[in-house]
Order: sequence, then structure tokens, then C-alpha cells
Amino acid sequence: MSSKQQATHGSAGEVFRVFLKLGLTSFGGPIAHLGYFRTELSERRRWVSDEQYAQLVALCQFLPGPASSQVGFALGLYRAGLRGALAAFLAFTLPSAALLTLFAYGATLFSGTIGHGMLSGLKIVAVAIIAQAVLGMAKSLTPDATRASIAVVAALAALLLGGSLGQVLAIVLGLIAGYFLCRVPPAAPATKPVVPLRFAVSRRTGILSLLALFLLLVGTPIVVSVAGWDSLALFDAFYRSGALVFGGGHVVLPLLQGAVVDTGWVPNQDFLAGYGVAQAVPGPLFTIAAYLGAISTVGPGGVLGASIALCAIFLPGFLLLVGVLPFWNLVAGHRRVQALMRGANAAVVGILAAALYSPVFTSAVTGPGQFALGLLCFVLMVSWKLPPWSVVVIGALGGVLMELVGV
Repeated sequence: MSSKQQATHGSAGEVFRVFLKLGLTSFGGPIAHLGYFRTELSERRRWVSDEQYAQLVALCQFLPGPASSQVGFALGLYRAGLRGALAAFLAFTLPSAALLTLFAYGATLFSGTIGHGMLSGLKIVAVAIIAQAVLGMAKSLTPDATRASIAVVAALAALLLGGSLGQVLAIVLGLIAGYFLCRVPPAAPATKPVVPLRFAVSRRTGILSLLALFLLLVGTPIVVSVAGWDSLALFDAFYRSGALVFGGGHVVLPLLQGAVVDTGWVPNQDFLAGYGVAQAVPGPLFTIAAYLGAISTVGPGGVLGASIALCAIFLPGFLLLVGVLPFWNLVAGHRRVQALMRGANAAVVGILAAALYSPVFTSAVTGPGQFALGLLCFVLMVSWKLPPWSVVVIGALGGVLMELVGV
């Protein structure tokens, strides 16, 4: 892409401002977050191309940890280096983490008729956001019958198997199909080649990140068993949960339940209450760690406990991502790898399409009123080009209105 089409430099302050807006308005879970990111950073701001964005999504789907937060972290890294990565993480995570920490102190969120209506409207906005992302990415990533067919097969795999297993299998199928069906003849120039993302991460930094990931995973439980430090035990429980989960989002909940409920640190009813509120606020579901850390009977509790749990659950995913990225850049420009990624990119479109149907559409659109509001939000974004945050406000108000009139 030309320099006019895609920016390659920015500041951490710019990254923070953009991701703070996303952190305040990105409702609907990890798949919806990917739609918000694509709309804001690929389509509107041109930080990356659709091909590059799909590369990141496919890569992060393979790695343990919160996939949407890892994508955001990588986008910040690409835009403004390590400071940009940290700015993206803080800005996207802090709004929901702060709300969940407040809830730990007894605040009531999204209760009553108005609260329920807002939540319903925000779910409908997520439908419009993901539909726009699927439409836009399909135009650029599935321009021929072969890749469109790969997307359909990937969507079926994701729907029939469900969960992170279905998503990972869909990408594997896309990689295999791309390798055999999406190669460019050696004599012909590649059309719209996949451009590797050049991150400000050296191979030495990558190796050190992978080493730190392993040492913390293995060494922290040993230190806890010897020293018995409560704060370190809290860190270890959330670090292991973040390191061992594939698919992110709801997949982490059983691990967290085993870490804090089964051990007696958090009552089960309080755990379920936090889970409910975590779905009603913007940003990543992993920020439920802030709530659990704040109310845990092990560790310092309060804001400090929330901070320890929050940092611990995100840290392994980010260490792994930083460890993998420099080696990914070494191979991403090869023709055979580009063929693999064409197939994987098409599979990402299929995964988003599957998520658009279930659980997003099926849980949000329960009648003609919800369908009409979803269409309105979609038209406002696609045809009227309104920014996502304004559509979020309109959708929330529309949900409240429907709740008040009983639609």
C-alpha cells in the first residue's frame, strides 16, 4: 500500500486516545471487538490493511489468551512500538476494569427496566458492527470463488463445533485449503500480496519474552509453595488462567471458577454476579479478573488486588504474542506462506460470519423491533458513515425505548 493509504508511524498518545474510545464503546464480546477494531483502525484510520488485520486475527486465534486484546496490543505495537502497545492495552482495558472494580464495592450497574433496555440495545449494536466487518472484510479477503468457498466451509466448522475448537479448526482448514488452492503461479506477480507487519520487536526480545512466560508459569507456584505469599498466590492463579486458555472470553470462566471459587477465595454467587456484570460493560471479558481480585479473600483485595489479578491474567498472552511476532515476520513474506494466509484470511471471514449468526444475532434479535433497530444501526454505519460510538448511543437509547413500550 502507498504511504497515503496506510500510516506507519504514530505516537503512544494517539494510540491511547483511539483505544480509550474503543474501550468505552466496544460492547458485545471478543468477536464484536474485532469488528470495532477493523472499522476504526483498518477502514477509517488506515493503520493496517484488511489483509494485515486478518493476519493478526488469525495469529491471535492460535495463541492462548484474550484474542481481541492481543490484536489490540499488536495494533498499538505496530503503530507506536512498545509504548503504543502498552497504551492500547491500558486504554482498552481500564474502562471495563474500573466499572467492575466499582461493582466489587457494591455499585449496581444495568439494573431495572432502563438498564435491561440498554443492555438489549447494546447487543443489537454488536450485530450491526459485526455485519459491517463481515461485509467489508469479505470484499477484500474473499474476492474469488475459491476463497469465498473457504469462508463458507470455515463458517460451517465454527458453527457446528462451536467454541474455540471450532474457530481454531476453521483456521487450520483455511490454511490447508489456501496452501493448495490459493497459490500464485511463480511466473505471475502476486496480486494484492500479504504485506508482513513490521513490529518494533527484535528476535532477542522475542526469546526473552518466551523465556519470561515459561519461568513465571513454572517458577511462581514453587515460590508460592515455599514462601506462602498471598499476593503472589493471587498473581499465580490468574496468570495460569490466562496462560492456559485458548479462545479467550467465556472460555476462561471455568478456569477462573476453579482458581477462585473451588479454592474458597470467592463465593460462587459473587462469581456469577460478576460474570453477569462483565457481559454488560464494554471492553474485554477478561476484566472480570479485576472484580474477582478486588473481592478475593486471598491477597490484598480492593484496588490493589484488582490490579494484581488484572495484570496477571493478561500478561501471559502478551508475552507469548511478543515472543512469536519477530519470528512470524521472518516467514510472512514468502509465497507459500502468503498462500497459507490467503486461506486463513478467508477463514477469518467465515468465523466472523458464524459469530454474527450465533451467538450475536440469535441472542440479540428476538423480535421485529430488535431486527428493525439492528437494520437502522447497520445503515447508519454503512451508508451514513456515523462513527461507532454514536451508533452505540443510538442503539442503547433504542433498546431503552423498546423496553419502556414493551416491544
